Amino acid sequence: MSKIVECQLCPRRCRLGEGQRGDCRVRVNLEGKLFTLVYGKPCAVHVDPIEKKPLFHVRPGIGAFSIATAGCNLHCKFCQNWQISQRPPEETENYDLPPEKVVAAAIKNRCRSIAYTYSDPIIFYEYMLDTARLAKQAGLLNLMITAGFIEQPPLLELCPFIDAANIDLKGITNEYYAKMSSATLQPVLDTIITMKKQGVWIELTNLIVPTWNDREADIRLLCRWIADHVGADTPLHFSRFWPMHLLTNLPPTPVETLNLAREIAGQEGLHYVYVGNIPGHEGNNTYCPVDRQVLIKRAGYMILENNLTEGRCKFCQTKIPGLWDEMGH
Repeated sequence: MSKIVECQLCPRRCRLGEGQRGDCRVRVNLEGKLFTLVYGKPCAVHVDPIEKKPLFHVRPGIGAFSIATAGCNLHCKFCQNWQISQRPPEETENYDLPPEKVVAAAIKNRCRSIAYTYSDPIIFYEYMLDTARLAKQAGLLNLMITAGFIEQPPLLELCPFIDAANIDLKGITNEYYAKMSSATLQPVLDTIITMKKQGVWIELTNLIVPTWNDREADIRLLCRWIADHVGADTPLHFSRFWPMHLLTNLPPTPVETLNLAREIAGQEGLHYVYVGNIPGHEGNNTYCPVDRQVLIKRAGYMILENNLTEGRCKFCQTKIPGLWDEMGH
């Protein structure tokens, strides 16, 4: 009789018979043991600016050596990386890049950080954890770009090695998560709170999808939850939706909607609110919450101005939260 194995990595808790794979397509029961099919086998390897993640309060302008494998434990209708996230590893072109090679490649490419990104690094957990351990020893930052759909024990094991994370808070209702991502909301909220408590620098992204999560009441609820549970200094990136994957029938998010969302976030007391996917928008910049001066001026992913000195506004000396470098930039 074949042994059933329960995967305890994410809230799906897939129960797998012999040879069966989890919902993520990359974890399999082989002779009663759970194996990962993507360890050391990324299908996407790029050098990105850290601003692309987006992380706006972490060492502006540094390079992020970015890796991802096939597979994901969410199924978002708007996924922009669906060609890898919704495929098994047999259908992607994979590199042979074990953890030590990732760290060496990051250093060779003069990147001061490694980003686990694109699909969702939760599904290549062991690969991320081992790489992050080595990266930390080498003095590199570890960045996790994730939807946060993970169980607490593996998350707690990972947190000491992750310096910063951008977590997708896709919506603020269970109904939205069920319809849009085939997931549930509470584990994501738990992840955000846990990472904050564990000392990981967190920034949040909310993709505003027309007719789906663009109601003023929902945006206000989301902003209020952030202010109440992880604090007004948590950067929030409102991102513009573009027709993608299974939602090509919808229009891009109107700029007015994003402006309204930013306004609501300010009303709810959030200090650092950004607008993404609209180059040149004033919401690309970081402002001092006290004197409203531009602290970091951005054009796309480029830094045009940096008015931080030792992590403070150079105009009024207000301390700006984030992971700044030794020079405070």
